[in-house]
Amino acid sequence: MNTHNERAERWPGRIALMVAHCAGMVDLVALPVWVGALIAGYGLDPQRAGALATLFLLGAVISSMVCAPRFPRLRTGMVAVAGFTVAALAFFGVSLTTDYAVMAVLHAVAGAAAGAALSMTHGTIGRCRSPHRMFAMAGMALGVFAIVFLGLMPGLIASLGGPVLFRVFAGVMLVAAVVAALAFPSALVEKTVRALAAAPIAPAVWFAGFGIGCMGLVQAMMFSFLERIGADRGFAPGAVTGVLIALGFVNLLPAPLAALLERRWPAHLVVLGGPVVQAALALTIATSSGYAAYAFAGALFAAVMIFTHTFAFGLVAQLDTGGRALSATPAMLMMGAAIGPVLGGTLVKSAGYGALGAAAVAIGCVAVFCFARAGRRPAAVLS
Repeated sequence: MNTHNERAERWPGRIALMVAHCAGMVDLVALPVWVGALIAGYGLDPQRAGALATLFLLGAVISSMVCAPRFPRLRTGMVAVAGFTVAALAFFGVSLTTDYAVMAVLHAVAGAAAGAALSMTHGTIGRCRSPHRMFAMAGMALGVFAIVFLGLMPGLIASLGGPVLFRVFAGVMLVAAVVAALAFPSALVEKTVRALAAAPIAPAVWFAGFGIGCMGLVQAMMFSFLERIGADRGFAPGAVTGVLIALGFVNLLPAPLAALLERRWPAHLVVLGGPVVQAALALTIATSSGYAAYAFAGALFAAVMIFTHTFAFGLVAQLDTGGRALSATPAMLMMGAAIGPVLGGTLVKSAGYGALGAAAVAIGCVAVFCFARAGRRPAAVLS
């Protein structure tokens, strides 16, 4: 039985999936600049700025939850094109207004549209011959995108103002829509795969999903304020931007490293270590007063998420040949990430940056528990 999408194995299809992954996962790269621009460029307090990013992520969660169960019946390419197009229009609309209510609605619309497109992307990646490797390739593309984005955006925002961020977001989504229209590997799912998709999802998948969500929560909570923490501790703007650029270069490493180690490191053990390292780095960023510790932890922070998520994606793929659960990975990841910016903003507003580190440690413990439960599966599944 062939359950794989052959078009996704060809380079045009691979490139389309990589571009779509970069656009759909833009929050993983952009959150510190995003929240920072809303605070510095629009005069919002941390809580209100974080709430806008949360609305984007919440929209992505809801649309992913709606689309994922229907993945085997959808024309994935059409959904991807429509989703990125609507997201582009919504972000362009954000750049034209300073009304908070309008910005909030447009953030939610952009998130819902991009989340639907990302669900199609991840579900399609899940039907490749090697989902782990294809997801790693998408992660490498995201690393390259991060270097360009984080290298250029702080200077552009400083010189042109906050709205330029949302025009760039609109451009990224528009490029993804065009590439998806030209080459997205949209193929109808075979009847045998539809039958597989109708089967109940294993409990291990749900635990893995909650673990990914917890890591996404820590990622978004800390990453949203990485730039602000550096600025408020008196580090020079160029020094803070240097950390963001270094972060982009470091992000090139975890995806190819995850691909190289796919058959050498057991996925169920890697996902146990990921939350521990993530929490340690978050605590360092939140509590350190020296630039060296801040820069080291900040440069590595997102890489831990990318590396661990690649292994988690491959772990879930072993239980989901139909792509349904993997189509829900935006919901898994962004359910936590949606809470992150507003939770982080609330903690910072009420108790300072140190509270972010304590929260990261507590959430990391929950993630370890979830991944430990996800690893309790028959040996045949782990092979």
